Amino acid sequence: QVQLVESGGGLVQAGGSLRLSCAASGRSFGSYTMGWFRQDPGKDRDFVAAISWSGSRTFYVDSVKGRFTISRDNAKNTVYLQMNSLKPEDTAVYYCAADPRWTIQDYDYWGQGTQVTVSS
Repeated sequence: QVQLVESGGGLVQAGGSLRLSCAASGRSFGSYTMGWFRQDPGKDRDFVAAISWSGSRTFYVDSVKGRFTISRDNAKNTVYLQMNSLKPEDTAVYYCAADPRWTIQDYDYWGQGTQVTVSS
């Protein structure tokens, strides 16, 4: 079992930055692929970024490439999402997720989410 708690969301102006954190508890965090997803009200939850257990492999949805960076600190059981050059369309609830496989969908464990609002 892995428990995930996101933090770092908030209100920011367009062009600004935020860093989301996801603290994990439970066993074997260092062996899990970690992902970030986002969801607008009434829409499906969309993949944003993923990072392999070692941090050597990352993958991003095209709309955030060059603006967002996913990273992890296995010693702190934490994964991060650095978001720069934010746009109003980045507004969503952001969720982190964990899975023992390399995947960009179908994660086993999910956090509760943190709201990110980007004003124009």
